[in-house]
Amino acid sequence: MKSDERILVPVGPDAARWRTFGGERTVVVAARTVTSLVRALDVVPEVLHDDPRVTVVFAYDPTSAFNDGVLDLLRSLGCRTLPWSQLAEIAPDLLISASENVKVPPGDYPVLVLPHGVGFHKQVPDSAGPGTRLSGLVHDDLLSARRAWLAVSHPDQETQLAAAHPGTAGRTVLAGDPCLDRLRASVRWRERYRSALGLVPGQRLVLVSSTWGEESLAGTSPGLPADLLGQLPADEYRVALVLHPNVWSGHGAWQVRVMQQSALEAGLIAVDPTDGWQQALVASDLVIGDHGSVTLYGAALGRPVLLGAFGSEAVPGTAGYALRTAAGRLVADRPLRAQLEAAVTGHRADRYDAVSAAAFAEPGQALPRLRELVYGLLGIPRPKQPARGPRAFPVPAPAPDAVRARSLMVHTSVVRGEEGELRVEIHRFPAALAGETAESSTAFWHLACDVDEADTRLTESATVVCSASDVLPAEAGRQRLGSLLEEFPGARIAAVPGEDGCTVAVRDGRLVHVGTAQRPGADPGTAAAAVYVCLRLGVPLDATAMATAVVMVQGARRQRLLLRAVPSDADQSAVSRARTAVARGLPPSS
Repeated sequence: MKSDERILVPVGPDAARWRTFGGERTVVVAARTVTSLVRALDVVPEVLHDDPRVTVVFAYDPTSAFNDGVLDLLRSLGCRTLPWSQLAEIAPDLLISASENVKVPPGDYPVLVLPHGVGFHKQVPDSAGPGTRLSGLVHDDLLSARRAWLAVSHPDQETQLAAAHPGTAGRTVLAGDPCLDRLRASVRWRERYRSALGLVPGQRLVLVSSTWGEESLAGTSPGLPADLLGQLPADEYRVALVLHPNVWSGHGAWQVRVMQQSALEAGLIAVDPTDGWQQALVASDLVIGDHGSVTLYGAALGRPVLLGAFGSEAVPGTAGYALRTAAGRLVADRPLRAQLEAAVTGHRADRYDAVSAAAFAEPGQALPRLRELVYGLLGIPRPKQPARGPRAFPVPAPAPDAVRARSLMVHTSVVRGEEGELRVEIHRFPAALAGETAESSTAFWHLACDVDEADTRLTESATVVCSASDVLPAEAGRQRLGSLLEEFPGARIAAVPGEDGCTVAVRDGRLVHVGTAQRPGADPGTAAAAVYVCLRLGVPLDATAMATAVVMVQGARRQRLLLRAVPSDADQSAVSRARTAVARGLPPSS
């Protein structure tokens, strides 16, 4: 698809020769930015579903500074798209846009403008000049021609718009917020989203959300995701990054990924700008944001919110601006984990009720109201749909996330438990981002690398090397351990998963089976950490010693591991001879 490629069907002067569905009305959806297109796509299918009387086509407006990605998204969805220049030739019955900045050709058809965020709470650069304008306010020509209808989510926004431009009076429609309705409908699938994102029970998801612009969180603190990953134990926290689509479009996906390369390699979940932020927000336990809409949606869902930035472009008196005082602040040069934990433990579910009430009205009614409005503007009766009317459905589960740091700095802190049982608190951090590694007589550090780690500087320095990809039977597991210690001559310990636990090899030839009654069992890295602690403490791990119990504590998760030495071939032969002697009535030493 090219930006200037004209279409002959299903609209145009000769379209009747080629089309299958006749259609009584034509709706054009403006496609100007990824942000506005995604918002329109959230609404239009539910408003116009199952109605062959309405032909829907998309018109690509290339004039935005953030037009990158629009055509790719349209192509991926199979949307029939015409160039903006062709719009003047087809005389649609209605144009729907979630961008107020489209230049609509002269005509008498109405233009329905959907918000692409929460309300009208930002001043943004005006593409028509050097100044700024209120985000969401349409051009004068549409207002003076009385062609525009503006959907709003709260009555206060009607008052705000009328004060900003008298031409909006009588041209607003209170519809509610379809995006918030869908987020709330998705809450029941929270655990489904968390599972797809790779979270395990007890793990917290920190969502970092940023709007666009130099005063945004991404603009002022681009290194925050890496800082969080460096300070938050990987077994207890995951971090997801939601950037406004204008960041991806304006700077390019390549640039964004290069700027976040260390964080991505450490396990950062970089959310797709066209799909996924709703799932990540519902799955989150805490939001770190700014004056963007996603932060306000997080507050409306009752999530703890910390502000990492708050730009001067936020409009005083709006619900979005109210977050400036209602939410706590993240102090970047103070330890981050303590601030996050305080925000979670001190959070009240009703903290942002007043802010939410000032931003959103008519909960659950947005799609029915918009459907009624659209069919009224089209001048045809709504279809009779006994099966279902328009309603907000949960967003689909995201694609599974399997990104993890392949090298971890592992901190183990030892406490003697009841009856001499070892209790070990373990915290693991991405090796490339880990900070200070001071030790004591009961607190140790070691570097553990997965065999898939590409950075040889890390693998050459690793104390532990793990292969977590294959579950191997006993004999194959031992062979794999031997090859690992040969392949990584600097490593002291190697670990692989087995059918009933993990097998850990020490370079001096000892083998240790690490099992647990819990499911899932210990991963090879945790099993190796338990063995490493025993080696540092001088706990015997040989065939003559009794099994050693170690309780590994990883955040809210506790695992009781049983470390049992695996007899060598010589040990097994000695045991066999002793058993034979006893069977013959001889002393075991015979």
